[in-house]
Amino acid sequence: MGKKLKWKSLLVVAVAALAIWFSYPPLDVQDEAGNVLSEGKINLGLDLQGGMHLILQVDTSKLTPEEAKDAPQRALEVIRNRIDEFGVLEPVIQLQGKDRLLVQLPGITDRERAKQIIGKTAHLEFRLVESDPDIMKKVSAGEGPEGYEIKIMKRRDGESESVILQKEVVLTGDMLVDATTEFSQQGFGQPYVSLELNDKGGDLFADITDKNVGRRLAIVLDGEVYTAPVIRERIPSGRAQITGNFSLQEAKDISLILRAGALPAPVKIIEERSVGPALGKDSVEKGIRAIIMGGLAVLVFMAAYYLLAGIVADLALVLNILIITGALSYFGATLTLPGIAGLVLTIGMAVDANVLIFERIREESKVGKALRAAIHAGYDKAFWTILDANVTTLITALILFQFGTGPVRGFATTLSIGILASMFTALFVTRLILDLITMNNTRMLKLRMMQFFSQPNIQFIKIRKIAYGVSILVIAVGLTMFFQRGAKNYGIDFTGGTLLQFKFTQTVTAQEVRETLTDIDLGEAAIQKVGDGKEMIIRSYGGKTDDIVKALENKFGPGSFQVMRVESVGPAVGADLRQAAVKAMLFAMIGICIYISFRFEFRFAITAIIALIHDVAVSLGLIAFTGREISLPVIAALLTIVGYS
Repeated sequence: MGKKLKWKSLLVVAVAALAIWFSYPPLDVQDEAGNVLSEGKINLGLDLQGGMHLILQVDTSKLTPEEAKDAPQRALEVIRNRIDEFGVLEPVIQLQGKDRLLVQLPGITDRERAKQIIGKTAHLEFRLVESDPDIMKKVSAGEGPEGYEIKIMKRRDGESESVILQKEVVLTGDMLVDATTEFSQQGFGQPYVSLELNDKGGDLFADITDKNVGRRLAIVLDGEVYTAPVIRERIPSGRAQITGNFSLQEAKDISLILRAGALPAPVKIIEERSVGPALGKDSVEKGIRAIIMGGLAVLVFMAAYYLLAGIVADLALVLNILIITGALSYFGATLTLPGIAGLVLTIGMAVDANVLIFERIREESKVGKALRAAIHAGYDKAFWTILDANVTTLITALILFQFGTGPVRGFATTLSIGILASMFTALFVTRLILDLITMNNTRMLKLRMMQFFSQPNIQFIKIRKIAYGVSILVIAVGLTMFFQRGAKNYGIDFTGGTLLQFKFTQTVTAQEVRETLTDIDLGEAAIQKVGDGKEMIIRSYGGKTDDIVKALENKFGPGSFQVMRVESVGPAVGADLRQAAVKAMLFAMIGICIYISFRFEFRFAITAIIALIHDVAVSLGLIAFTGREISLPVIAALLTIVGYS
């Protein structure tokens, strides 16, 4: 073995060893009871492991320009403190743009509790309750002086009481140093929230209580009066209580929120995507099954058709998958459900490169070249075709990563790593193995391969008119249907709205669900049965998720179903995603045009772009014809077509 081949062999062995080291075990290893024996090295996205993805918008409309400037950063810090106390492992909390926050919570099952803890402003105020009968009478009649407002307070017995508060705030939560959950010594040990003020707040609280003995002092949290006890005496300890008809969990959550601090401005959830652990596990299993089935089909075909060369390609393909999983682990990248699709696509692209090489080797052998010369010429002639195909696809993958969000970025990441890995295995690894096999083997005169067509001679130009007719027909019919469907072409990613997927314990009908939700304004709701009739998808443009869940619980009973998936996209986010999709498609076309102009000629680039527009138009037409919706993953697929076409 020559020195050059030896170094190449050591490099391939080292890459394979590192790939195995970094990627094993790729996923969690569990025993029969579900206990994790060994943690997987690949980070799974929320769509695979279950969890919640939120985009929050900070409302700075009532802040001064100076306060508004750092409000998102301060909100991020407060939310991070809350989530840390909530106990979520490996959350993602990031600024996104000027006034938005990205929050990802892996493994969360109690969605509503998480949203309450994250979204509550936690603005704590102490305000005196007006006790003057004349003022109370005038305010109640709407004729009172300014500086007062009427609030509704829920008492411990569950009844409501109207209280008239002075608008002047005598003490705020800025002076709070701790909030804990305690239990009342009276009655049945009702939980309450105990507040501890700092020294300045304690002195101020002592002064307020000293001057207002006999009056009621209301504790107001986010505009809601929780309690308004009568001040019996001066309170010098700097401690107060928030009492109410709390459950233990509610008291703990209020304590947590107050300890973490108030948000500098209200936040609004403008996008929510939640996946239950059951659906995530099912997605992982189906994804692995797709990889195994697709991989086995390719391995068998290559070995059967290209024989020895096919087995070499199969070895390279296995190494290719190892490199991808190892790279995902090493760089801490996240594998998402579209990312699994990217992995399956990479398998096909890697084999495509080997097919090009082997067919070039076959052609060189036919003209009488010796085996090693044919292999050398085959790789040289296939190199630029493989490079061009992979670079154009890589351009679209990088653009998709720039403009995509969440799972779609996972697709772009996996595809990008897969492209680089497939070029290494197809152009370097397979050539090394073939060189090692043929190096001293004088009896091997050529690589034996099957051939379905000995002299393929398809006259494509002769049938161009038929092809034109088919293309025009498909595009015309498809795009006519596309424009007729209008907004129905688009998923909630682009239109905004809510999509919920439920799994019931018993079979239900779409009509039963529709009748249950008649009192909720769902807009043009679509209710669709999935699978065996126990799963239902509800898509609406109105109505809150909480209202839908409560209505179904009232009808079918608590525990009669589980929420498998929630996707809620506000109009502003939908508009942003539409704009990003158009930009991604446009920049992909420009990027490919520039590359082809650089590699060939500008006129070639123009004709290539025309062909790409044709391919995208046909794809859109078929999507409309089959009644499917355009979502972010579909845009990712269209961009992949643009790159690979």
